[in-house]
Amino acid sequence: MKPENPSEPFKRAVAVAVRSMAGEPELEVNFSSEPPALKGLKARLPSPARNLKASEIAMVRGVGDAYALRKAYHDEKLNSRLRPAAVEASALFDAAESARVEAIGALAMEGVKHNLAAQLEQRLVARGLGRARTKEDAGLADVLGLMVREALTGEAPPASLAPAVDTWRPFIQERIGADLSKLGSALRDQDAYARLTRTMLNHLASGDDSNASADDSGDGEDSDSPGEGGEEEESQEQGATGEAEDTGEDRDDGQEADLEGSPEQSEDLSDAQEPEDSPRPGQMDQPFAHQDNWGYKIYTTSFDEEISAPDLCDEEELARLRNFLDQQLAPVSSVVSRLANKLQRLLLAQQNRHWEFDLEEGMLDTSRLPRIIMDPMYPLSFKREKDTNFRDTVVTLLLDNSGSMRGRPIMVAAMCADILGRTLERCAVKTEILGFTTRAWKGGQAREKWIADGKPAHPGRLNDLRHIVYKSADEPWRRAKKNLGLMMREGLLKENIDGEALMWAHNRLMARPEQRKILMVISDGAPVDDSTLSVNSGNYLERHLRRVIDDIEGKSAVELTAIGIGHDVTRYYKRAVTIVDAEQLAGAMTTQLISLFEEDAVRDRHERRRRA
Repeated sequence: MKPENPSEPFKRAVAVAVRSMAGEPELEVNFSSEPPALKGLKARLPSPARNLKASEIAMVRGVGDAYALRKAYHDEKLNSRLRPAAVEASALFDAAESARVEAIGALAMEGVKHNLAAQLEQRLVARGLGRARTKEDAGLADVLGLMVREALTGEAPPASLAPAVDTWRPFIQERIGADLSKLGSALRDQDAYARLTRTMLNHLASGDDSNASADDSGDGEDSDSPGEGGEEEESQEQGATGEAEDTGEDRDDGQEADLEGSPEQSEDLSDAQEPEDSPRPGQMDQPFAHQDNWGYKIYTTSFDEEISAPDLCDEEELARLRNFLDQQLAPVSSVVSRLANKLQRLLLAQQNRHWEFDLEEGMLDTSRLPRIIMDPMYPLSFKREKDTNFRDTVVTLLLDNSGSMRGRPIMVAAMCADILGRTLERCAVKTEILGFTTRAWKGGQAREKWIADGKPAHPGRLNDLRHIVYKSADEPWRRAKKNLGLMMREGLLKENIDGEALMWAHNRLMARPEQRKILMVISDGAPVDDSTLSVNSGNYLERHLRRVIDDIEGKSAVELTAIGIGHDVTRYYKRAVTIVDAEQLAGAMTTQLISLFEEDAVRDRHERRRRA
């Protein structure tokens, strides 16, 4: 019989321990090289190597224990109801909740405490927190999680992370030191703990304890307060509401912090309580924070929609459209595939492990044995396998679904998105494919409402948006493949309002847990909507697009790149390329992605040399 892999008994033991601690006999525990994830009754843990290194054992056990405790002591529905809607506030809230559930296990079981500490240190060091020496380098959410853990368990942050924590400690202690000491009293009461956390976050944002009474009495469901819910504000940017709608269905991130935003949340850490031109101490100015000053208005968002591709037509029609797309692009697919394989080779090469040689301990370097035979006094040489630092990455492809893309351009765009999505999935790079258009020509229901209201002056954007999710980041390519056929549907492609679509795609990306986020826009022209431009200035939509691009490129961690088909987009985007023919799209998309990943690899090499 073939000998059993030495890691198999370890995997079985970990799986049994996770199910037992979680109290879920049906919990399915798998091991994979893909990022760890907990979703429903399925847990994916890191796959250990055959030689079972101590660091890998600790990581696997720690991730398993964290997931088990989350299943046992965390109520996702309650969490979604009380979780703030703002991106920054929700990240802080998630960090505090993770610290709570892990503290329960750490206080009860000594072994679990060591496992959790080991995986926490490895995870945060891999994210760069160990190198942070300033506030700008140390993420506030990570530091707050460590300080909440310290307050709940008495365990100081690991030595490698202590400098990062110390950069924020005076600021945090001054504002919420008293709040941190109260969290332990509600350790096993998630509802009470969440309310204390929200109070703490308000104090952290404002530095004013006067909000405590109001926050303690609130239930997190008052989404109708001015300036926070955003659905009924006619002057609110669509990008903000797009983040609040249907998040639970379309943003299945499947990661350890598998927490979706909720449109019911109103108590957030928005900039509404501070002057817009003066960010709070320790807080970076966020993208779109000053959009109220842009002069861009939306007449109504009541008729806008964010919708999944299968909801726009039935299964049979989707299959027929996909078959038509495949037939039309059979000659092009081989060219696109070759380019995609080039990208795949690059990504896999970056993710491969490498060897460190001439070490004093490790595995014996057999290539040096001849020298030892020739000279017995020559010292033995050892080697060690080391993982390459390849950051978790998510790529969003945002496709212009306007009428001017009809015909060959939209066909090629659909095929390129399809093949690149499949390629990136093979390389463990999550991919999201989105499209944007309008529900109607020349205004639709929004214009009808404006006319019925007496045609008030300066109505702003005056059409019904349609934002389409062809493939969410966590949806397998094989399941989403047929959705791209929808682009071939007659009557789908109408007008394009690029600025709001860009904000929508950006906000979806920012809600993702991956370390690196890339947004690629594919368009064939400037934003055009006849209804809007007929009652506003001629550059109304273009001016808004420029504002959005400037904020993403200047204030966001998202890496933005664009490809213009027959249209010069370099005047809008800093990183962009313009192609004349749609047939060049495959090469342009692949080249842009390759350049981004090569730049990242060069930066990593320089960083390793600097540390060495």
